Amino acid sequence: MRTQLLVVAKWPAPGRVKTRLCPPATPAQAARIAAASLDDTLATVWAAPADRRTLVAAGEPHQDHPVPNAARFPVAAQRGTGLAERLANAFADTARPGTATVLVGMDTPQLRVSHLAAARAALRGADAVLGPAADGGWWLLGLRRPADAVALLGVPMSTSDTGTATVAALRRRGLRVALLETLRDVDTAPDAWAVAPHCHGGFAAAVDAELGRAAEREIPPHGSSASSPGRPAASRDAEVPA
Repeated sequence: MRTQLLVVAKWPAPGRVKTRLCPPATPAQAARIAAASLDDTLATVWAAPADRRTLVAAGEPHQDHPVPNAARFPVAAQRGTGLAERLANAFADTARPGTATVLVGMDTPQLRVSHLAAARAALRGADAVLGPAADGGWWLLGLRRPADAVALLGVPMSTSDTGTATVAALRRRGLRVALLETLRDVDTAPDAWAVAPHCHGGFAAAVDAELGRAAEREIPPHGSSASSPGRPAASRDAEVPA
């Protein structure tokens, strides 16, 4: 089965990304953490087997917050007035006949090649695959037929039940839906501290440089693993799939 991988993201810029890291981070520090998160994600996607890879981005690149791995990818612009519409359009705008699409965001820098391989394997026996997020959203959506992404248009985004609502919408279309493991999104400083030990690229170093270690801060991390519970999705940044 032919497969393409999409990364949906915002170009990192102060005040536009990872705003819930502030405080304790400044907007510039948050942007540097976001750039590292996106760069690690792109490195993983580049290393994963796929027939095509595309970065679907909002905004413009910022010279002070480079994302080196982005140079490897063709870039498509996000379009739409809301998150659900932008996600559906990302599937539609990159669709190719006979090619399944797997979409991830920029808020799970702990993403591994094995996660993407599991999604690809799931689509051999299912019509859709979803990676639930600990806050109730999702970090990955794969569709054997990208046209089925229209189901997202009826799903309330950035709520604590977006994940279950997405699964329900896909099943109403008659799709067989497989689930992957739950991962924790990075939205807040406790999220960043919890996820950083599970990352092998620049994200952990960026968190250490910009936020310091959790033990050195007044705010302790909530949970200790990349899959520990997060906060309600309703107040999240719109940098992630849902």
